[in-house]
Parts: sequence; structure tokens; C-alpha cells
Amino acid sequence: MKQEAVTEPTDDQLMRSFAAGDTRAFDQLYQRHQAALYRFVRRLLGRAAATQADEVFQDTWLRAIQARHTWRPQGATWRTWLFTLAHHRAVDCLRKLGRELSLDKDEESPPWEPAAGADAWSSWPAATADAEDQVFWRAAGQRLLDCLDGLPLPQKTAFLLHHEDGLAVDELARALEVGFETAKTRLRYAMSKLRSCMGAYLPQQVVG
Repeated sequence: MKQEAVTEPTDDQLMRSFAAGDTRAFDQLYQRHQAALYRFVRRLLGRAAATQADEVFQDTWLRAIQARHTWRPQGATWRTWLFTLAHHRAVDCLRKLGRELSLDKDEESPPWEPAAGADAWSSWPAATADAEDQVFWRAAGQRLLDCLDGLPLPQKTAFLLHHEDGLAVDELARALEVGFETAKTRLRYAMSKLRSCMGAYLPQQVVG
């Protein structure tokens, strides 16, 4: 007799079950998303507030628990909702630490663009299994984190939600409660700055 495939419950279903008193449903949600959420929080806070990552991470889950009876699907995925909670908590944390945050304005000057439309990352070598290349890619990865750390928080958040959570620009705008053009601009500025930062780094590594 052929067995039917077991379908895993969706995040929405698990949250509803948790709200109904099933604590195991919350355990499943935590196991699914804890690694990605912690990585998101660490990168959002950057080096300046790295010591607060555990607190923001735990507070985000606490807020999710407290919202279990009022939570309703709003067109975004449950994970995006969770990441948005983390974003708000990170903003609170950075403000308490005295960091200057510009959450409503984006830079007025146009973002950097490669000369003559060239791709600033076109000089990246192909990845291989060679030990020297592995050292290079680890260094390049660290450089990317350093470049990311230099972005203003609104642009950093847009980049992380777009590339780590896979949000399209319209979904990004809804998650951050900003207009479509604002979300698009933040993402464009973030990408331009990261290309500039990485483009200045990579040729030195390739030549060396």
C-alpha cells in the first residue's frame, strides 16, 4: 500500500497552532528560522553593537511569543514578519546606544555607478578548490561584511531583506512600511555602495 507523503505545516499554520496552545509548534518555528534570524540581527547591528545581538535576538522571539494571539497573516511571509520585528528591535537598540540613525531620509547625491556602465565585480576570479583561492574568498567574504557594516541602517536593512529573505521590492516596501520608490532607492544605493567598496578591494587581491 502506497504511503502518502507527509506535508510539513506552513509557518502560518504553526503560528496558529502555537496560539492555540501547542508549544511544539513554536519549537518548529524556532528551529526553522533561528539561524537565519541570528545572522540577520548580527549583520544589521554591525560591529558597533555586536554585543547586543543576543539580546535583540531573544527579544525578537519574545515579541513573537507575545503577539501569538493578535498575529494575523498580512500578505507577507511569517519569516518576513519575524525579521521586521527584529529590525524594529535593532533600531531601538542602536538608538539607546546613542547611534545617529537616519531612518526617514536617503542621501540626496546620486549613488556611485561603475565607469562606462562596467561591472565593478567583473574582475572577480572563478571560484576553485585551490587553497589559495579559498583564502581569497574568505577574505572577500569578510570584506563584504565590512562594506555592509558601513551602510546606513535603512540601506543595510533593505539589502539584507532583499538578498537574505528574498523579498521583491514591493514586498520590501510593505515590510518596511515605506513607499515603493523609497524601497527601490534604498536597495539601489546599498548595491551601488557595496559594488564600489568591493570593486576597490578585489583588484588588489587579484594582483597580489
